[in-house]
Amino acid sequence: MSTLMNRTFLGLLLANTILGAAMPMLLILGGVTGLMLAPTPALATLPASVQALASLVAAAPFSLLMGRMGRRVGFAVGSLVALAGALVATHALVSQDFILLCLGHFGLGAGLASFQYFRFAAGEAVNAEWQPVAISLMMTSGLIAAVGGPQLFIMAKDMLAPVPLAGAYAALAVILLVGIAPLAAVRLPRPERATTETPKRRFAAFAALRRGPIRRAVGIAAVSQGVMIFLMIPTPLAMIGCGFSEDTAGDVIRWHIVAMFAPSFFTGFLIRRFGAQHIAIIGLILMIAAGLAAAAGLSAIHFYGSLTILGMGWNLGFIGATTMLAVAVAPSERAAVQGLNDTLIALVSTLCAFAAGMVISGLGWAVLALIGIAIVLVALATMALDKTEPALTHI
Repeated sequence: MSTLMNRTFLGLLLANTILGAAMPMLLILGGVTGLMLAPTPALATLPASVQALASLVAAAPFSLLMGRMGRRVGFAVGSLVALAGALVATHALVSQDFILLCLGHFGLGAGLASFQYFRFAAGEAVNAEWQPVAISLMMTSGLIAAVGGPQLFIMAKDMLAPVPLAGAYAALAVILLVGIAPLAAVRLPRPERATTETPKRRFAAFAALRRGPIRRAVGIAAVSQGVMIFLMIPTPLAMIGCGFSEDTAGDVIRWHIVAMFAPSFFTGFLIRRFGAQHIAIIGLILMIAAGLAAAAGLSAIHFYGSLTILGMGWNLGFIGATTMLAVAVAPSERAAVQGLNDTLIALVSTLCAFAAGMVISGLGWAVLALIGIAIVLVALATMALDKTEPALTHI
């Protein structure tokens, strides 16, 4: 890689590492602060739900903004939007205003939607043969965030005492501001603009789904993310219902997050050796194994094992699908297709999050695990029956 590419990639990696620390903190804050301020416990998860909705709404507009103005501008705008959300949420806790808290989480969710495009920017910052490695290494920042985010929460939560947890939102604002600085090193070429007429471009992303490689990449990414959310979100509820402590449930989630990002150190090299689609399919198979382990029993080892395997499967499936999409689209298509990709991922994730709550409360943990397996099996069967042009299997 050239010196410029090295500087750009390192700037992206550092910015993503800093900004990524916000997400683990929000996983802790959303439900707890919602319970503190909600007029009824039934609305305790509303701030987190609003945040997810904002990510769904903002995914495509941020991709289009980056397509017009460049990655650096898009990430900076996203950071500032999230920064505003963090400040509003801080004020909401100080003033004990539940509506303001929801508005703050809407801003946070919208801003954080832009950070999902760091993985694509990583692939654009290096030569084509290094794309899978760059994308995989970019995902390793999630491991640092998984460790650093909760620690920052512990350090900052009482910073604005006697208002509980307001300090954590203030710390989020600082993180989001500091994370903008490394973007100064980012020097990606200005995006290519399509030469076709605007009306013809409006549905260009949907038309791209007719191409097998793009359709498969989007489908694998959506299934990987959706099934991971479907099994992860109700895990603490299932464990507490089985008599485990909150600390044990939290430790299972911690190891799940580690398993999601630790394989990123070698996933890119596996993709270079065996091909993106092959690695993505192995990821889906691991997710089936995770579902089987979850359905097999309710002991601690079953929960630890299933959630760890689930994290590893998500890593291979999601990074493999991201690489498949990165090599399948032309530069002029990136903004529209990547925006549609992340919008569909957010939509599937939102549906799976809501469905998981209903399934775990009505049918139980084992049935939920079997439904997750069924979703992955349907995805694999659909791919096997897809007779369109083959996907690129090697970079």
